[in-house]
Amino acid sequence: MPGPASPLPHAHREIVSFVRRSTRMSESQVRNWDAHHATWVVPLAHRATSTSVADGQLFDQDVVWGRTAPLWLEIGTGNGEACVAIAGRHPEVNYLGFEVFKPSVASALGLVAREGLGNVRLAEVDGVDALRHWIPSGSVDRLITFFPDPWHKARHHKRRLVNPTTAELIADRLRPGGSWHLATDWEDYAVHMREVLDDRTDLVNAYADTGGWAPRPDERPVTRFEQRGLDAGRTIRDLVYVRAS
Repeated sequence: MPGPASPLPHAHREIVSFVRRSTRMSESQVRNWDAHHATWVVPLAHRATSTSVADGQLFDQDVVWGRTAPLWLEIGTGNGEACVAIAGRHPEVNYLGFEVFKPSVASALGLVAREGLGNVRLAEVDGVDALRHWIPSGSVDRLITFFPDPWHKARHHKRRLVNPTTAELIADRLRPGGSWHLATDWEDYAVHMREVLDDRTDLVNAYADTGGWAPRPDERPVTRFEQRGLDAGRTIRDLVYVRAS
């Protein structure tokens, strides 16, 4: 698999669902990165920007994991708490986490290495861009997006991860019967998610007959993002949509 390409000058900035923070790492994060990135981080070539994914790179599970298995993806792994908890309970799947912030990837590496999770891989790229340029159609068994940035201001809603364009992309990448699990602690974003996804005929709300909201999965630990919402008195909303046959 080709290594990272050199950034090009004057890159066109696409609309993305995140804002880059400082890439400065703590001493422990540096140690994690140096010790473990060669084992658990997938090296991907980029286009002009550092979190983009270049076209023409083959996605091959045998190359990435050394085996073929059900494929689970997480967009926005953060420090890796959910990734490690879920992948640890499901060693039978190949789990790939996308995260744009290198310090967060480094923290996740420490957790993954401590648990010795051979079924986990991480990629320091924009997960939506990876879906668009690297992940094949009909290949994903489960996609996870827990607590994406709600982008509260109306003028920023175009930056929300859940939007009609991304929904179309994710629906295409899911295999028939594959699922998309979402969670948010912001009611307006939860309603927005349902409006966007209910508008599609190729995605079906798995809990439509019981009010539409999914139960909180026992396998998800209470991450700092979820705890922040709980501390503020907000209701955590989970959603599960399944790709129609």
